[in-house]
Amino acid sequence: MRIRPAEPGEREALEDLQRRASLALPDYRAQLQAHPDAIHLPAEQLVLGQVHAAEEDGRLLGFAAVIMSERTAELDGLFVEPELWGHGIGRSLVDHATHEARNKGLTLSVVASPSARGFYEKCGFAIEGEAVTRFGPALRMSR
Repeated sequence: MRIRPAEPGEREALEDLQRRASLALPDYRAQLQAHPDAIHLPAEQLVLGQVHAAEEDGRLLGFAAVIMSERTAELDGLFVEPELWGHGIGRSLVDHATHEARNKGLTLSVVASPSARGFYEKCGFAIEGEAVTRFGPALRMSR
């Protein structure tokens, strides 16, 4: 497996992967089905190099979107093909994003659903507080 910058031409494939991963969990399934526009990967993120894809033998396995500014680095999205959950792909993408943030002297933060808490804690994130998203309560975490 390798992690590389995602290409703008992969946007549709990445959004399809995001849709599969998002609908595989019950947390927000009903809201996402009612609001399919919520699954959207801004083209600008791809053009700016803010999206990194995990691939193997030309197959997209997952991706992470990280929005960085001079002061902050936020994991804006992390999605892995559902049948590949538990194989370390998400962890590798988080490690890559953390490395990129630290190279700029930044801490990586994420707003995560409560069901993702265990995953992020295993990746070294700590809870900083609570947040509210379009679809309900969430946790603000950082690493």
